[in-house]
Amino acid sequence: MKVVVLAGGTSTERDVSLSSGSMIYKALKKNGHKPMILDVYLGYEGDITDIFEKEVDWAAEIGAVSEKSPDLETVKAMRKDGGKSFFGPNVLNICQQADAVFMALHGANGEDGKIQACFELMGIPYTGTDYVSSAMAMDKSIAKDIFKSHKIPTPEGIHLRAGEQEESKVPYPCIVKACCGGSSVGVYIANNDEEYEKAKAEAFCFDKEVVIEQYIRGREFSVGVMDGKALPVIEIAPKQGFYDYKNKYQAGSTIETCPAQIPEDKTLRMQQVAEDVFKALRMKNYARMDFMMSTDGEIYCLEANTLPGMTPTSLLPQEAAVLGISFEQLCEKILEYAVK
Repeated sequence: MKVVVLAGGTSTERDVSLSSGSMIYKALKKNGHKPMILDVYLGYEGDITDIFEKEVDWAAEIGAVSEKSPDLETVKAMRKDGGKSFFGPNVLNICQQADAVFMALHGANGEDGKIQACFELMGIPYTGTDYVSSAMAMDKSIAKDIFKSHKIPTPEGIHLRAGEQEESKVPYPCIVKACCGGSSVGVYIANNDEEYEKAKAEAFCFDKEVVIEQYIRGREFSVGVMDGKALPVIEIAPKQGFYDYKNKYQAGSTIETCPAQIPEDKTLRMQQVAEDVFKALRMKNYARMDFMMSTDGEIYCLEANTLPGMTPTSLLPQEAAVLGISFEQLCEKILEYAVK
């Protein structure tokens, strides 16, 4: 198949997306497809006639991927047209030539349903869930409301817009999160009033809305779901601090154990909640749910990720591997679902 691996963009997770895209591109090429990796924001300015037949090293075309947070202003300055449209030159035309688009985007303008809605209108098949569930899962406040309405266990918390005053306060320690962030960008732990005010100020730099929720002391886990069925549970244990951007993407900074070494009843319970979240948010194809298990054994779902990372250190590929599914096979399954 002719496949566009759509990556990059202008979110704070740009470099994670490029890393995911590079891995997916190589896997699809190994599987015998005709893939090209395309930066959704920068696009491609060359001749797009028979572009999937051209002898181009698309992995090299996209450039090196940095482990540091991206300089988004530098990226935006690379657009000759000033970036009036989010889509770069020829992006939509190339996507229309493809049999499917493999979504390797993360964060805003990629994981929030906007591109998915555009592709729906244009009749372009794409991987991952649809625009409705993407939007609901991306907004942590909306997702938590849905969790509560479906009796899905989640930490207690409040939603706050910039300029608003809290009607109630979450006891310390608490977690302050940018409402639509990802990869733990814009996530802070506050233990006192000073840390709390600083955390809010920094979180509001990433979004106009934040979620403030109770801090769950315990162990962190994640559960992938494919086509409604949960994968093995993986435990995430950062060597220092919590599972932030650095610990997620810097090799060796986190101990990941799959399958997680927990009692069978806790495994089954977590997998069932993951499947319940998948159903409640009306997800399709695949997703990944993040959990905390408190010191007294209670399970809490933190959030849902509609386009989980597909980097060398990402969780979903590790979970699939326990079932004997290689990275190449995982990419193939995701692609097959998109065109089914």
